[in-house]
Amino acid sequence: MPIAKFALGPLETNCYVVSNDKEAVIIDAGGDPAPMLDYLAQRNVKLLAVCLTHKHFDHAYGVAALTAATGAPVYASRHEACLDDTESVRGGIWGFPPVPPYSTEDLPAGERRFGELVFTVLDTPGHTPGGISLYYPAENAVFTGDALFFRSIGRTDFPGGDQALLLRSIREQLFTLPEDTDAYPGHGPATTIGDERRQNAFCGDLC
Repeated sequence: MPIAKFALGPLETNCYVVSNDKEAVIIDAGGDPAPMLDYLAQRNVKLLAVCLTHKHFDHAYGVAALTAATGAPVYASRHEACLDDTESVRGGIWGFPPVPPYSTEDLPAGERRFGELVFTVLDTPGHTPGGISLYYPAENAVFTGDALFFRSIGRTDFPGGDQALLLRSIREQLFTLPEDTDAYPGHGPATTIGDERRQNAFCGDLC
């Protein structure tokens, strides 16, 4: 199952297309989605859903355009709704442009299927109250949003951030995955769960 990464938007957010030979799911859409739409068209696959690991502005700039172009529904945790009126979600913070409005459906924890694409939603709050990670067991891959990065973790100084909660999410949800699981973060390079358990100084002795 191919995984394609596009660094989009003003903060070069990692936006991912996970697909098979006929269907696709996009994880985060942080900028002009034209490259992702071209990728879908070239592979002749249908976009079934857009899933947001969280609703911060830099992960959502392209959502409205994607839904307009494809009609695909958008999913995020309902626990993100408390941030909807903040600049960290609406945009405008630090002078960045506003996010075009879009609506979401709830994406609760547990197994989820879109067509033949099967994954598990993991609750990984802390960076935001409703942060989630998406684990694809068959692909040995987890998309961690801004919870866990290569040798770092998500910041917690935005509204709703909680460092103790984030570290617990990493310990109880992400670090319990198989060590060779590829971890695809919201910014920067990919890593593995095992490498972060051993090398991520922010996580201390969580392993």
